[in-house]
Amino acid sequence: MQTAVTAFATADVSLSGRAGLTMAGTGVYDVIVLDIMLPELNGFEVLKALRADGIDTPVLILTARGTIADKMRGFNSGADDYLTKPFHREELQMRLKALLRRGGRLAEDAVLTAGPLQVWPERRQAEAAGQPVTLTGKAFDLLVYLMQNQNIIITKAQIFDRLWGLDSDTALTVVEVYMSNMRKQLKPSGADRLIKTIRNVGYILQPEGQDETK
Repeated sequence: MQTAVTAFATADVSLSGRAGLTMAGTGVYDVIVLDIMLPELNGFEVLKALRADGIDTPVLILTARGTIADKMRGFNSGADDYLTKPFHREELQMRLKALLRRGGRLAEDAVLTAGPLQVWPERRQAEAAGQPVTLTGKAFDLLVYLMQNQNIIITKAQIFDRLWGLDSDTALTVVEVYMSNMRKQLKPSGADRLIKTIRNVGYILQPEGQDETK
């Protein structure tokens, strides 16, 4: 029994409703897979609390409880989809992709653009000034996160929570390491200038000619 909170291709897992509520309440996740039979707070209680706090992250309930009454309670609590166990992994993947597309968080072959920089999240490819940019793993996820939030200041803590998770033993300074490496890959095209450091706060990606930090 668990709550899985996913961010891109990674997933953070919580084994209690209360801990899962804390994680999901950060709002940094793309989709939440929520069990019902959880200790401390059950899935219905977690979901109601999230919606009451204004967290609109898509939620798929994944549970062994499959009665009509349970499903009605789930949707009335704010669930976006409901899947009962046992299930086929392929069906879960299709449902999650559908939720992401519905919420504008995933589109088939969608491209994110900022100045000379283009990123295809689904292909996990990036180009700057028409030339391929080699970014893998969390370095690529970091770029996507910035591209999806152009002109918005993102704190180091938000980046850390998004990519490494609240329960990670990694130090917050890992964000600076990945940011530095990513900028090196973007520098030959000049695209590194799109990413600005906000001292003691975090970072912002701004298309050329815009300055929202003033």
